[in-house]
Amino acid sequence: AAKETQILEKERKAKLQYEKQLEERQRKLKEMKQKEEQRRAAVEEKRKQKIEEEKERYEAVLHRTLERNQRLETRQKRWSWGGSVTLDSEGKTASKQSPSTASLKQAEAAVSKHLSSSAALLNASDRTRRSQLSPLDSSVISRLLAPTQASLARSKSAATLLAD
Repeated sequence: AAKETQILEKERKAKLQYEKQLEERQRKLKEMKQKEEQRRAAVEEKRKQKIEEEKERYEAVLHRTLERNQRLETRQKRWSWGGSVTLDSEGKTASKQSPSTASLKQAEAAVSKHLSSSAALLNASDRTRRSQLSPLDSSVISRLLAPTQASLARSKSAATLLAD
């Protein structure tokens, strides 16, 4: 009977030891899961923060570019033939045209009419030569033959000087 009680006692101790080991394993697994969730949350937070910083950086670059373009635009308008440029209360540009602007616009219409007719004559004579070229070459040549804004402005300036 004493031996049997010893065996039962050993079995009970072994069972208790096994249950403690199971509880310890479950506790460690739970801790590992919590650490993994915390790590994932930290990584996700860092990713969101990085995306937000990139968005802010992009918006700042976009804002600077828009400001630079607006400054260039007002600078160009200030020196154009259309008259001086001022900023109104909303920050938009409003042009003040001088009385001589009307005569400039008439001269501009005459010059543009003359240029368009001369360009049509050039295009008619060049079409026969361009038909023998490749499409890429012909597009490059047509771009080179087209008058630029600078050349049109020079022509208008010359026309107004001659008119005066």
